[in-house]
This record gives sequence, C-alpha cells and structure tokens, in this order.
Amino acid sequence: MFFFRKRNIVLLIGIVISALCIYTYHRVFAMKPLYPVEEIVFIDNKRLTDEELGEIAKAGMRKSLLTVSCREISRRLLESPWIRSASVRKEFPGTLAITIQETEPFALLDIHEHLFIIDEKGKFLEELKDDAVPFLPVIVSDPYKEREGFSEALFLVRVLNDKGLILGKDHIEVIAHKPQELSIEMDETVVKIGAGGYDEKLERFLQLEKDLMERNIPVDCIDLRFDDKAIVKPITAKKVME
Repeated sequence: MFFFRKRNIVLLIGIVISALCIYTYHRVFAMKPLYPVEEIVFIDNKRLTDEELGEIAKAGMRKSLLTVSCREISRRLLESPWIRSASVRKEFPGTLAITIQETEPFALLDIHEHLFIIDEKGKFLEELKDDAVPFLPVIVSDPYKEREGFSEALFLVRVLNDKGLILGKDHIEVIAHKPQELSIEMDETVVKIGAGGYDEKLERFLQLEKDLMERNIPVDCIDLRFDDKAIVKPITAKKVME
C-alpha cells in the first residue's frame, strides 16, 4: 500500500514538472515570433520623417515577418493625404522595406482667408497654421460654392507651371470666383484671362510682357479675354508716385 502511494506521489510530481516545462516552453520559446521584424526602412520619403511614417504604418517591431500584412500597412499609409503610393516589401530575415511616393504640393487655396495646401487634383493636404508660407501659386476660391471656377483655376495653374511662369514671379494669385471672370495677379500686374484658351492667351502674355519690359512700360492691368488682342492699362504717373 505504501509503495503504491509513494509511486502515485512521484507520478504526480512528474506530471506537475512536465506541465511546468510545457508552459515554460510555450511562454519562452513558442511565443517568440519566427523571423521577427528587427528593422523598418523607409525609402524616398522627403517631407515625412521616419517617425511620422512609423506612426502611420503601425507595422510593429518584433512581429513575425511571416504574419505581417503588406497590404494592410500600405492601406494605412495611403490614408495620409501626403502619401500618393506605398510599396511594402519583406526582406528576410528581419527587415521591412517601405518605399514611399509623396504627394507634391501644387498650390495654396485661400478660402475666406484660411490657407490650405492642395495637390494637383484640388485635394486638401493640410491647413497652414504658422507664418511660414511656401512659395506656391495661391488660388482664391471656395471649391464648395464655386466649383467651376476652382476647377478652371487648377487647370490654369498647370498651364502656368508648364510655361515656367511661376518660377519667374515672386507672387501669383489666381482669383477664381467665376470662370468667365478668372484673373491672375502676377506680382504687381493683374491679368484678366477669362475661361479657356489658356495656352494661346499666356503665349500672348509672354510676348506682350517681353515687349513692355523692353520699352520700360510699367503695367497695371492686361486684359486677354478677347480673341487675338490684348488691352493694356499702363500704371499712371500718379500711381507710380504713390
């Protein structure tokens, strides 16, 4: 009887020790991920920092590369308006490489004296909160109430970019309340341009601007809304003195 009781005690102790060993193995070894993420590398980001991208991606260090979802990380990154595309690649044994294509700022949108950075499609990127204003053409419009004028302004800014007119000016402001009343303030000159035909109208402006500079004639306003002609309003001597 005593022999069997002792044997049962030994067996019970063995079972407890085995259970503890199995528990320890699962906690220490089995729970350790295979091919854990040791490094996350962001490529081609210029405006967004690695820290900012890490917060957006939420990739998670120490997770197994085998279980990381590249599609889910890419989806989270694309929620940021500043990210146009994201390519996520696993590099074994422990690196996650993420290539970023950032959205390029296209213009500033002035809505009731609030400035927003927008992309080439008119999508809002962020509101400017400080005094540091990047040099971008300014569109004065309300895209919610003046949709046609805003759409024309976006197209006009693209043409201004293509012709290199933006680089040569200190300030460009497109007033876009109604398409037919579209105008541009280029430094000190107002250019009334109306809707459509921007390539031809701006070509006329470039030639006219060259002629006026050669003749040293300061101009207050140029009206290009009429076919094959331009109406020029020089700055008066009184206004120059002011």
